[in-house]
Amino acid sequence: MVIASRKREGAQCGKCLNTSCANFSLSLMMFFQMKKNIFILFTFFLIAVSSCKVNYSFSGASVSPDVKTVSIQYFRNNASLAPPTISQSLTEALKDIFTSQTKLGMASQGGDLNFEGEIVGYATAPVAIQSNDQAALNRLTITVNVKFTNAKDEKQNFETTFTRFAEYSSTQSLAAVQAGLIDQINKELVQDIFNKSMINW
Repeated sequence: MVIASRKREGAQCGKCLNTSCANFSLSLMMFFQMKKNIFILFTFFLIAVSSCKVNYSFSGASVSPDVKTVSIQYFRNNASLAPPTISQSLTEALKDIFTSQTKLGMASQGGDLNFEGEIVGYATAPVAIQSNDQAALNRLTITVNVKFTNAKDEKQNFETTFTRFAEYSSTQSLAAVQAGLIDQINKELVQDIFNKSMINW
């Protein structure tokens, strides 16, 4: 009787072992099938991304793959009160932002993207009038007219005006702070121009 009981227990253990092995094998097959499906989906995802028409740089700028170059013409100074160096500083600031935030090549003429324009406004005025009718601050305002041409997509073309300002204490003369103010305003202007042409805000 004892021997028969042990034989039945052994048979039951064998069945359990076979069942466990079968479940394990099934789980293993499902696991590898899942990995295979994930790999296939990931491959399709990479193909879809690589075939996308728009590339995104770290700055958020969107550049079509067929756009390779940008040309930035010298911005003329048509503001009577502006210092003569403002044209050069603005033009170079615009070139710098494209060099640092895109991989586009810089062309002297006929780039896929082209910028041209002029400085049309340069003025200082008092702001923040105090109770004694004296201004606590003065404001320097610079206005630039910009014409942008996209040779690959004419829908992106525009001609518009950009304005930025910076304030300084009324106790300071404009001559003493002018260079720093122009540098600050130029950085804001070229960022606006860049955003308008490349990020389409």
